[in-house]
Amino acid sequence: MIRGVRGATTVAINTEEAIISAAEELLAKIIDVNQIQPDSVASVFISTTDDLNATFPAKALRNFADWTYVPVMCMQEIPVSNSLKMCIRFMIHVNTDLAQEEIVHVYLNEAIKLRPDLGNRMSL
Repeated sequence: MIRGVRGATTVAINTEEAIISAAEELLAKIIDVNQIQPDSVASVFISTTDDLNATFPAKALRNFADWTYVPVMCMQEIPVSNSLKMCIRFMIHVNTDLAQEEIVHVYLNEAIKLRPDLGNRMSL
């Protein structure tokens, strides 16, 4: 069964280094807590708020072994008034036998505010 694994984080500044670093940290934690193998991933969608445009956060995936052939797409979040700024969001579509409630969604930094009901289940 394909399940969605969500995650989000924020960055302090709009630079390539900050975006790649935050995306790597988030992806590493999502992989770790959900024990995701790259060959079980169908695709990855990554969105950013409109204030992050220094680089594609998808570049971070290429720094992980065996993730070369995982399809990934970047897009921009809709600009909702008063929404969280400087935010990177991941949606990983993974083939798994886990039940929906067993998936651990990861929220870091200011993004914890987005889904405190889901992001507090993981232990870092």
